[in-house]
Order: sequence, then structure tokens, then C-alpha cells
Amino acid sequence: MKEARYFYVPGADKQAELPQEEASHALRVLRLQAGDELFLMDGEGVFYRAEVTMASNKHCLYRILEAIPQEKTWNGHIHLAMAPTKMMERVEWMAEKATEIGFDELSFLNCQFSERRQLRQDRVEKIVVSAMKQSRKAWKPTVNEMLAFKDFIGQERSGRKFIAHCYEEIEKKDLFDELDGLKADEEVTVLIGPEGDFSIDEVRLAMANGYESISLGQSRLRTETAALAAVMMMQLKLRK
Repeated sequence: MKEARYFYVPGADKQAELPQEEASHALRVLRLQAGDELFLMDGEGVFYRAEVTMASNKHCLYRILEAIPQEKTWNGHIHLAMAPTKMMERVEWMAEKATEIGFDELSFLNCQFSERRQLRQDRVEKIVVSAMKQSRKAWKPTVNEMLAFKDFIGQERSGRKFIAHCYEEIEKKDLFDELDGLKADEEVTVLIGPEGDFSIDEVRLAMANGYESISLGQSRLRTETAALAAVMMMQLKLRK
């Protein structure tokens, strides 16, 4: 029995051709031919069983045989906002693993102590799409452009909002404990700082804007490890 082949096709039911990058993989790597079966993911909760109708050098056409709506395996909305690390590979690793675990939204923060103040959003998007296909996630996480810290926390945001930091002089609660009793449809946002942490003024500013001061446990974690730990905790508390 052949392994099912999955392709990311936004609005799959409103067109009949794989996007260029997906078509290239289907034709050059998998060598799909007319009559072969494939599965399409629209990133919005639906898989489609489809059949290749035409395979040329650059184009792969399909027709949908069946729509297969998926049920989300966690409640609410999991939003991670992090300051990207100096080494982009570590950000990409975190985005890949967080997508495999399951979350809804990824934002990037330009903070006072940030060592990276620019990043290629399109590159992170590709990592997320690849991880979504590999892990068979029916929803694609939203990847947002980088914002200045002050601009991000100044945005209106519903649900519970947390900022993780290491300052002993500011009282912190444990994130895992604070996630108890969440409403089923609640949005949860967690901020993770750069390698040098948020500045203490940034922490206080976030708290003044409704963010709760939290820790992720007793260990001092790297930025990408802290980000993934936060996603894992939210996933454990919100999964169905």
C-alpha cells in the first residue's frame, strides 16, 4: 500500500492545480502520474482526497474526490510571541517542532536586548508548512511579521496574556499552574524574550498592559527551548 501524499493547497476546493512548489515536488520527486491519488490540505481544517488528472513538466492538475473535515485536537487559540535568536537555525527548529506539537499563531518581537532585529518571514512560513504536512496538521499556524515590543503589547488582545522572564525582584507564578481552569475557547498568549531576557522595564510595561508575570519552571532555558516549553504547556492544558 502506497503512503498517502499530502500537499498544502490554500483554497484547494476553489482551484484544480497544485501551486508551483508543490507541483515541482509531486512531479520531480514523487513522479506522480494521471490517476494517482493525493491528499490536499487547505490549512483551514479540511483535507481533500483527490486524483491527478494531468501531469506535465511544470503543471499538476487534480480533481477532488472527497472532502474530509478534521476536528481540531486542542481548544482555544495558542499564540507564541518570541524574540528571535541570533542563530536563525534555532528559530526554524522551534517553529518546526511547535507546529508538530500544535499551535495557532507565531509572532516575533524586536526587544531592547534582541540580537536579531530582522528575519525572513517567508522562510519561517516554509518551515511551518513542511512541518504541518509531515505531522498531518489540518490548520496552518499564522506566522506574523516582526514587531517592536511596545507595538506588540499595545495591541488589543483577548484571553490570558503572560510574559516569561528571569527577574527575581518581580513576583512570578508558574505558567503550567496558571493555565488550569482555562475556558474551552480562550486565547492564550505567551511572550518569550531574547537570549539576554527582556529588559526589566519591558516586563513592567507588559504587566501594565495586562500581561501576567510567569516562569517556566526552575531551569534557566535558552530562548527556543523556553518557547517550545511554553507551547507544550499550553497544548497539554488545552488539548481535547
